[in-house]
Amino acid sequence: MSSASPEEQQPVPVEQSKVDTLLYAAQKQAARFYIALNARGLGLIAGLFFLAWIFSGIYKVQPEEQGVVLRFGKWTETTKSGLHYHLPYPFDTVLFPKVTQVNELKLGRTRASSADNSNSHDDQMLTGDENIVEADCVVFWKVKDAGRYLFQIKNPEQAMKIAAESALREVIGRTPIQAAMSDKRQQIADETKQLLQTLLDKEESGIYVTQVQLQRVDPPVAVIDAFNDVQRARADQERARNEAEAYHNDILPRARGEASHIIQDAEAYKTQAVNLAEGEAKSFLSVYQSYAQAKDVTAWRLYLQSVDAVLKKSGKVIIDSSGKGVSGVVPYMSVTDKNTNTSTNVTNNANGSESKK
Repeated sequence: MSSASPEEQQPVPVEQSKVDTLLYAAQKQAARFYIALNARGLGLIAGLFFLAWIFSGIYKVQPEEQGVVLRFGKWTETTKSGLHYHLPYPFDTVLFPKVTQVNELKLGRTRASSADNSNSHDDQMLTGDENIVEADCVVFWKVKDAGRYLFQIKNPEQAMKIAAESALREVIGRTPIQAAMSDKRQQIADETKQLLQTLLDKEESGIYVTQVQLQRVDPPVAVIDAFNDVQRARADQERARNEAEAYHNDILPRARGEASHIIQDAEAYKTQAVNLAEGEAKSFLSVYQSYAQAKDVTAWRLYLQSVDAVLKKSGKVIIDSSGKGVSGVVPYMSVTDKNTNTSTNVTNNANGSESKK
């Protein structure tokens, strides 16, 4: 039989046991409330995280950008500027490439400044008349469709360079060298731009060509001196041709004018001679009709007219038989003839003095 210690054998007060019971119950109730509160808090936190994950799919595309939506790494759509939504990560991701930025691509000698480039045959092209030229140009382009630009072609810039060189060579290949070096430069640039855009659209590259500038079209350095000699000879030939054309354009109108003047003078003389002949013929017919009606009168009138016409041209002399010691022959000069002779002499004297001066 075991013996108990004196402390264990002492009786416990009733008030202390009630307090302990109340404290235990309160602790138990607090533990239950704490457990319930933790469960609700975790759910609330989880709900907030879920909402944040859902709303993380909202994105904004700037005016100079396009949104390229990728679903598990595969391109699904391209969005324009503004607010949009995509499935949250890790389902969807978005890329924002710049589409308003104008890029520059240089072809030919302009793309490098090294001395070895002058010996390169990469920028030499065959013209339409089977001559060789070196052509340089600058292509300005920008992204038209960001999705196609990023995923349709492997290396956009390299593809752009190859397509631009191909288009430029094709256009130069159907253009004569003189036209390519002079008045057809802008036409070559426009045709190159159009052909390049066609090639890029055919491959669905998503690139838009804004401008093509033709910088230089020259013969190769090795033959440029001989080419310049040929050009000078052609310039001399063209100048001689232009001078001949100018002489042709000057002499022919003058010759035509002189011929027209001669023809007009001949026509005038013809008209005058015909009119004069017709007048004389009508006068003769009139006299003939008068003669047919009155032969003696008409014959006497014609005689008088003839004598009058002859005597008008002869001088007049007066014979005075009553004169003594002087000649009886006195020339007759009328006042009208004297005035006429005086004015004629004055005119002749004035012309003679002017000629002496």
